[in-house]
Amino acid sequence: MARKTRRIPKFRSEAEEAAWWDKNRAELDKDFLERAGKGKLQRLNREKLAARTAASTRVVSIRLAEEDISLAREQAANKGLPYQTYIKSLLHEALRETK
Repeated sequence: MARKTRRIPKFRSEAEEAAWWDKNRAELDKDFLERAGKGKLQRLNREKLAARTAASTRVVSIRLAEEDISLAREQAANKGLPYQTYIKSLLHEALRETK
């Protein structure tokens, strides 16, 4: 039986993404356990992750108020995220909502 390729759609918001993952959780869990049982899971190491990130991102500098950075650090810590990743996700979501 051929393996079904699952495409993860692009999301307009964090809420839309959460809803998609929740809706598809049972099927995704089943696929994961099946592949794990067959030893077909792949490990994402630092090199692979860096290659993926480098291919799709560009480094930019932006000046932010210290107060905003402090607030972002606090909110990111509450979510268990690095603050730069958190700021990037906020910017991404805001840009998608105003599109």
